[in-house]
Amino acid sequence: MPFFDLATQPTHSIFPGVTITTAWGDRLMLSFVTFDRPEALVPTHQHPHEQMGMGLEGEFELIIADEARLIRAGDSYLIPSNTPHSARSVGGPARALDVFSPPRDDYK
Repeated sequence: MPFFDLATQPTHSIFPGVTITTAWGDRLMLSFVTFDRPEALVPTHQHPHEQMGMGLEGEFELIIADEARLIRAGDSYLIPSNTPHSARSVGGPARALDVFSPPRDDYK
C-alpha cells in the first residue's frame, strides 16, 4: 500500500504521556511521537534498530549515549543501533518523527 491515513494507523501509549502513531513498509518505519505534557519521559533504552528523527513541534531533551541536546522543530538526529538513549519533553507538549530500520515489530 503506497499511501497511509495516519488517523487510521495504530497509536500506542509507550510511556505515561508519550504516544506513537506508526506506518511501515518492509524495511522502514515512521513513528510520530507525541509528548502530551511537560516532562513526559522516554526512559533510557536501546534496541538493534537504527533510528533517525526530527523535531516537529515543541522542545525535548534527547540524550544519545552521553551527549544531550535540546531538540526543536527542524532539528534532526541519528541514534545508531544498540546505543542507549532517552528523551524528555521540556516546557510543554512536543512532537517528533522517528524513522526506524528495520521496522520495530513491537510498534506495529
